[in-house]
Amino acid sequence: MNDMTEQVVSETLTTKILAIGRRTKNASFEAIAEIRPLEIRATVQLYLGGKIDQWFFRSDSSGVVFLMNCTSASEARDILEKLPLGVEGLMEFELIPLGPLKPLMVLLDDAHKPA
Repeated sequence: MNDMTEQVVSETLTTKILAIGRRTKNASFEAIAEIRPLEIRATVQLYLGGKIDQWFFRSDSSGVVFLMNCTSASEARDILEKLPLGVEGLMEFELIPLGPLKPLMVLLDDAHKPA
């Protein structure tokens, strides 16, 4: 990576968080089933409030994946830990910050770069 590429990459803003959820070892089917109605309501509220942009169920049935409108992993973690499954320690998330493809800017000449 050259100096310009490194600078562009380091300046990339986080605009979304990819939250990959998985059940913890304490998450029995019965424990999740008991909390599921509360979890669904809380998740819908986050969606309607604009914090969850998209949501998916993992094909292997091990958890969920959210694309979240957050600017930091700590913001997403704070939100997800307050969900009922998070409070009960039955779901954990891997959080991946995402941003615009600013490294592609190195392909533009100076006349075509945004200010």
